[in-house]
Amino acid sequence: MDDFSDKPITAALIIVGNEILSGRTQDTNLNHLATKLGQIGVRLVEARVIPDVAETITATVREMAGRVDYLFTTGGIGPTHDDITADCVAAAFDRPINVDPEARALLEAHYANSEHELNEARLRMARIPDGARLIDNPVSAAPGFQLENVYVMAGVPRIMAAMLDGVIPTLKGGRRIESISDLPEGQLAHELGAIAKAYPDLDIGSYPKYGSGGFQVTVVLRGDEADKLEVAAGEVEEMIRNLGATPCRLAPD
Repeated sequence: MDDFSDKPITAALIIVGNEILSGRTQDTNLNHLATKLGQIGVRLVEARVIPDVAETITATVREMAGRVDYLFTTGGIGPTHDDITADCVAAAFDRPINVDPEARALLEAHYANSEHELNEARLRMARIPDGARLIDNPVSAAPGFQLENVYVMAGVPRIMAAMLDGVIPTLKGGRRIESISDLPEGQLAHELGAIAKAYPDLDIGSYPKYGSGGFQVTVVLRGDEADKLEVAAGEVEEMIRNLGATPCRLAPD
């Protein structure tokens, strides 16, 4: 993706589901979404886990949609009575919701080649708010949807990942520079803190890991101004060299 913005692009995630809050199901969608957004320079700035309560979902969507460029939701768009996310997103934007002809046709085609029938419960998955754009589901056909800056996707990780693959190319990314070096984080913490203090309008983070090759730390810089970002990245890489390591700048994905 090469459609970059000179302004920071932000996103948030709402994870809907009593099963997550109860511990019966472990969420993996947050990690996947954060990774994919980070690869295109979009900052995931917040994530919330909320119950299957209509008032909570609607209020949370209204609140968070106005504070980020992209708001994602996962969960609550299946065929059961407690799958109410679509209704709540429609309510958040004061839109009616009905069975969408295109979504219904997708489900009809899918179930025509299945041992299961498209019953009334499954047809609930074709209910889409007016004015929304469908998000393709190549795994099980039941689509997600985009309404304004809100992307409503399945909670099942495999389906969510497939939906996100179709969404990512449509998003506008931000600017990011990433360098990796064979240093323990504590060795560069003081100097990196000084650089971050000198550039308060940049987002500068360090992400350590320890593997078979020993310590590594990745330094990621994000910012609004390309020139300032490049200058700061140069200072970070010079700092790494002065500490006896060789920085390796990673190409944007």
